[in-house]
Amino acid sequence: MGDHVPLEGIIANQMRTLRFHHSEMSQAELGQRVGVTRQTIASIEAGKYSPSLEIAFRIAHVFNVPLGDVFQWTVKSGE
Repeated sequence: MGDHVPLEGIIANQMRTLRFHHSEMSQAELGQRVGVTRQTIASIEAGKYSPSLEIAFRIAHVFNVPLGDVFQWTVKSGE
């Protein structure tokens, strides 16, 4: 059973673009529809906070798109 190093990755998101294309929805409105604060939405958009899987699905549902259209995960370089 060799040593297994966990993969490190970066989560990107398209929330700001999706908000813009949905009648320029505010962070506060998205937060209200998802059940979190505006500050949480701002932190997720900025990449400072990773949402729970349930919140991620809720965000995708609000925009009526697959989860992969909102969030993308890529392996960090050098892995």
